[in-house]
Amino acid sequence: MKTIYLAGFDVFRPDARAWGSTLKLLCSKYGYEGLYPLDNETPSGMSGHEQARWICKANIALIQRADIVMANVNPFRGAEPDSGTVFEVGYAAALGKPVWVYTSEARPLVKQVATAVMPTPAGRCHIDAQGYTVEDFGLNLNLMIACSAKVVIGSAEDCLAELAE
Repeated sequence: MKTIYLAGFDVFRPDARAWGSTLKLLCSKYGYEGLYPLDNETPSGMSGHEQARWICKANIALIQRADIVMANVNPFRGAEPDSGTVFEVGYAAALGKPVWVYTSEARPLVKQVATAVMPTPAGRCHIDAQGYTVEDFGLNLNLMIACSAKVVIGSAEDCLAELAE
């Protein structure tokens, strides 16, 4: 049975362990074994930095063990996906693992975050509230994610259903 590392900010939910169980049941429904970051039990008696390093190493080991990485890249604490999740997606891509991501956000980035259009010598560019350029490739995610992963608009189950096809 193929394994799927279940990346995402879901580990910060109030019901994170129960949600992880739900995700793992969905994986089973589609013929996969889900590997959820909170499956790892952090040893007691560690300082904050020691715990953080232990969690990082344990999650990397799960990604290395997994056949596939599936990530929740819905906006988290702002307009972008969770930075830890993005690291996990990039790490898996660097290992050559298939990466599938899901989000409910289908609109292009310029529709999500751009606040103005500025003229440039080459034409025009979109900018955000801080004055930074917003990439305009018609993609709903940053090009580094959109071009290195299979993007599914929908839920975790929608993603698993497409993956199983």
